[in-house]
Amino acid sequence: MITIIPAIDIIEGKCVRLSQGDYAQKKVYNDDPVEVAKEFEDYGFKRIHLVDLDGAKAKHVVNIRILEKIASKTDLIIDFGGGIKSDEDLQKVFDAGAQQATIGSVAVQNKELFAHWIEEHGAEKFILAADFLDEKIAIGGWQNVTDIPLDDFIAEYESKGIQYVLCTDISKDGMLQGTSIEIYRRLHHDFPSVNIIASGGITFLHEIEELDKSGIYGIIIGKAIYEGRIHLDDLAKFLNE
Repeated sequence: MITIIPAIDIIEGKCVRLSQGDYAQKKVYNDDPVEVAKEFEDYGFKRIHLVDLDGAKAKHVVNIRILEKIASKTDLIIDFGGGIKSDEDLQKVFDAGAQQATIGSVAVQNKELFAHWIEEHGAEKFILAADFLDEKIAIGGWQNVTDIPLDDFIAEYESKGIQYVLCTDISKDGMLQGTSIEIYRRLHHDFPSVNIIASGGITFLHEIEELDKSGIYGIIIGKAIYEGRIHLDDLAKFLNE
């Protein structure tokens, strides 16, 4: 059964969503991310994907207090990403209650540091963020598209023991026009030992059903929930089986 992971993106302490990573296209959905996290937990979700968008922009963790509050007031498994660039940032995130850290830019720009983190903390503590546009890796809060092919990036870190890879198609993210099912299906086929987490544009219930059949580990849903395209009640069958 596929793991459904709701996303909570934070700017200035509020729950927001962007479109294609564009900070100028910001929409606030709730002033209290803790309230949102509690609602997800009440519905039966076990995990959340918490993104510090301020941190991604500032290149250091900013919204650590939100993480602390959600970790202390819920039993959710939290993976936290955005702005984790240093040993200090990483330790803050783990000390604040995150079970996993989502790492993207550092995995491209400072491979030695990320390798050290994997060795020190264990590969299971990390989710590799393979954010892509036209199947090329993007970093820096999606502001910089590299020439690194998506498959090469995943293969490199699979060889280093990474078990979880979050793949986000930036062109689809926040657009509510559907997701890249074929890409995620192919990635699962090509990297069977990796837990592929699909993200970006998941809008329709049938997409979740298709991704479930594909065998991938999980999906991240954000805007479709907040905009009422996919209702939490509709996801119950994926949570209870």
